[in-house]
Amino acid sequence: MFSFIIVERDCFNEEASMPVRIGSTELIIILVIVILLFGVGRISRIASELGSGIRAFREGLAGDEEEVGTEETPTSPES
Repeated sequence: MFSFIIVERDCFNEEASMPVRIGSTELIIILVIVILLFGVGRISRIASELGSGIRAFREGLAGDEEEVGTEETPTSPES
């Protein structure tokens, strides 16, 4: 019974149940720190490489769907 009361108190603890919220001010501060650490040129290069990687991944998925569509219709050799 005593442990039930302790658990009940922990449920009402505001600090434990409060989710982490990142506002616009915090995001701006994080962005400034990242720019200072890496520099603008390096960040733009990383972003372009990330974009080309995502593009290649999407093209790969589209290519797999086309290959699956062609494999479903087998061609028979004419005799």
